Amino acid sequence: MVAGEVRALAQRSASAAKDIKDLIADSVSKVDAGTRQVAEAGRTMDGIVQSVQQVSDLVAEITAASQEQSSGINQVHQAISQMDTVTQQNAALVEEAAAATGSLKSQVNQLAAAVSVFRIDGVAPARAGTGAASSLVPAARAPSAAAPMRPAARPLAASAPTAGTAPAAAPRSASAAPAPAAKLPAARQTVAAKGNDDGDWTSF
Repeated sequence: MVAGEVRALAQRSASAAKDIKDLIADSVSKVDAGTRQVAEAGRTMDGIVQSVQQVSDLVAEITAASQEQSSGINQVHQAISQMDTVTQQNAALVEEAAAATGSLKSQVNQLAAAVSVFRIDGVAPARAGTGAASSLVPAARAPSAAAPMRPAARPLAASAPTAGTAPAAAPRSASAAPAPAAKLPAARQTVAAKGNDDGDWTSF
């Protein structure tokens, strides 16, 4: 009986050792699987870290782009403000030019009205705003054209020193009197010709 019990105990010990061996092998395989899973988890964490870094870079780029857009909007606003200022200045300059034009026009009308009073034989009166300059030129040159008329009138004064010579001097004065009348049309023609030659001075 004792030998049978020892044999049974030996068999149980062998089966238990076999079970322990199987359990150890299973544990080793499970540890290997766990190690592989840990390695995969580490690689996954590395990918997550890289993705987070990429997202951080994208956020930084978006922030820089937003700042650039903000600065661009500020520059556009400043340009619009400058354009508004320039437009206002142009409007003010246009108003000043219009006022200066009106003042110049009124002064030209006043000058034309003042010049239209003067008249010269053979020359039409000056019109308002057009013939002011042309009427001034014949008026200034009229004395030079009429100057030859004075020597023709001097024999009248020189022909009357005595009473005895008065009848003899009368025919000379009568013959000398028509001379200014003959020269007068020529003077008028010269004045009219000079007035026509000076027509280029009508523009202000």
